[in-house]
Amino acid sequence: MEQENRLKTEPSPQETLRTIFGYINKIANERDVEKLLIMLADMGRDLVTADRCTVWLIDEKRGVLWSKVAHGIDRLEVGLTQGIAGYTAQKGEPIIINDAYNDPRFDKEVDKRTGYHTRNILALPIHDSNGQIIGVYQAINKMTPAAKFSPTDREHLLLAASYTGRQLESVALQEEIENTQKEIIFTLAETGEMRSKETGNHVKRVAEYSYHLARAIGFSEDEANLLRNAAPLHDIGKIAIPDAILMKPGVLTDEEREVMKNHTTLGYEMLSHSERSLLKAASTVAYQHHEKWNGGGYPRGIAGEQIHVYGRITAVADVFDALGCERVYKKAWLAEKIDALFAEERGEHFDPQLVDAYFQIRDKMYEIQRDYADRM
Repeated sequence: MEQENRLKTEPSPQETLRTIFGYINKIANERDVEKLLIMLADMGRDLVTADRCTVWLIDEKRGVLWSKVAHGIDRLEVGLTQGIAGYTAQKGEPIIINDAYNDPRFDKEVDKRTGYHTRNILALPIHDSNGQIIGVYQAINKMTPAAKFSPTDREHLLLAASYTGRQLESVALQEEIENTQKEIIFTLAETGEMRSKETGNHVKRVAEYSYHLARAIGFSEDEANLLRNAAPLHDIGKIAIPDAILMKPGVLTDEEREVMKNHTTLGYEMLSHSERSLLKAASTVAYQHHEKWNGGGYPRGIAGEQIHVYGRITAVADVFDALGCERVYKKAWLAEKIDALFAEERGEHFDPQLVDAYFQIRDKMYEIQRDYADRM
C-alpha cells in the first residue's frame, strides 16, 4: 500500500533528458567515490522510475554477490548463482521480470530477510573495460500506474550501468594503488626502525594507538584510518642519520642530539613533495610528532593548536610506546608510572584533550601493546 501511494507518472523524453543531464553534471563534480556510486544508483532509480536500485558486485573467491550500493537496505550477500542478480551475472544478459513471485529464478529469501515485497525487477550485467562481468545493476518495483518495466527502461538503465562499471573499475584500481602504498610504507618504516634502536612492531603499535586515539577524539573512520596508515613513517627521517649517532649505545652529546633532532625535518623533506593524501599526512606526522603543546618541542617550537592534530596524536602514541616497551638499553615502565607522566604532562608536552582520550581508551592501548609485543 505504501508503494502504491508513491506512484509516479512515466517521465516524458524531455524529462528523462533533463534527469540525465542533471546527474551527469553532479557526477562530474563529485570526487568522493562512495557518494558517486550512490549517485549512480539514484540516477538509475530516477531514469526508470523504480522504487530502489541495487549495485551488486561479484566476489569470485567467495562465490557471492554483495551489495556495494543499495537503497533502503544494509549490505547483503547472496550466492553467485542465486536469484535474479545471480542469473544475470551468470548469463550476462539483461532481464525483465514483471511478476517476480511467479518466476522460478526469483529468490524470495531476500524479501524475507528485509521485509520488502518485490513485484518486478530489471537487471543488467555491469562490465569492465575488458568486457568482463564485474557485477549486476538491478532496479526493483516500477513506480508508475502501469507498474511494469519496459524495453525502454532497459535502455535507460543501461546508461547508468555503463557509468557504474567505469566507476567501479576506477575504485578497484584506486584500492589496489592504496594497498600497494600501505605495503610500501610499512616496509619502508620497518626498514628505518631496523637501523635504530626500535623494532618493526614499534611502527605497528604506533599506527594502532594513533588510530584509536583519533577515534576517541571524534575522527571519522576514514580519517582515523588515514592516520593509522601514515603514522608508521613518523621516524622515517632516521634513515638519513649517521650510524655513529643513530646506533650509539651510550648517551648522546648535545651536538649529537641536535643531529638526531634533524630526523623530523629530513622525514618531512622526503615525503612532502607527494600530492597523495596518505604521504602528505605522513609528512606532517614526521615533521611534528616531537613538538610539544607548551612550545618546548622541536623542530620549530610551535605550540597548542599550531601543531597539526596528526602530530599531537602521534606524539602521545610514540611516547606511550617508548615508555611501555622494554629495550636492550632500558626496562619498560610500569603502567602506574606511565599514567602519572601523562597526567603530569597534560597541557605541557601533550594536548589536554588527547591525554583525556588516552585515559578513556587506556585499556585498549595496553591491549595493543600486548598484541604486538616484541620478541626480545
